[in-house]
Amino acid sequence: MEASVTIRRAVPGDAEAMAAVIVQSWRETYRGIMADAVLDDPELLSRRESFWEIALTDEQYRANVAAVAIRDGGIIGVAMAGPPLDDDAWWPRQLYILYVLEAFHGCGAGRSLLDAVIDPALDAALWVAEPNPRAQAFYRKRGFHSDGKTVIDDGVLEIRMVRGERLAS
Repeated sequence: MEASVTIRRAVPGDAEAMAAVIVQSWRETYRGIMADAVLDDPELLSRRESFWEIALTDEQYRANVAAVAIRDGGIIGVAMAGPPLDDDAWWPRQLYILYVLEAFHGCGAGRSLLDAVIDPALDAALWVAEPNPRAQAFYRKRGFHSDGKTVIDDGVLEIRMVRGERLAS
C-alpha cells in the first residue's frame, strides 16, 4: 500500500531537512535554467539551512506560514507564504516557496502544501520560473493566471501569477 502524505506546520528542527529539499529541488528543476555555479555552490546547502533557521525562529517572519510534507518519515516538500512583497499588491497573501521532490510529483503533496500556507479562498500571488511549464500548469489548476509582470531573479526569468477576483492592472 502506498504511504500517504502528511502536512504539518514547519518547526525549527526541520531547517536542515527543508534546506535539503530546496537544494535537491532546485537541482532537479533549474539545471540548465539557473547557473551551474549557483546550483553546485558547496555553500548552497548551509546557506539554505541558515535561511530556514531564521525564517522559522525570527520574530520579523511571524506573519509567514511554513509547512512541510512528510512521507515515510521524511520531508519531501516545503512551502512558505506570507504578506505580499510586491509594491502593487492587491492580494493579502503571497506564495514565496513551494517545492516537492521530483520523485513525489503527482502524489498530492504540492496541492496540500499550497492549501496549508494559503487558504484556497484567498486572493494570492506568486512568482514562477518562465521555463517551468509543469509548475505553471499546477498553479493554473488552482486558479492562478499570469498577469503579465516579469522579473529576472538569479538570472532566471520569472512571471507573476495571481488568483482572485480583482484583475491586476
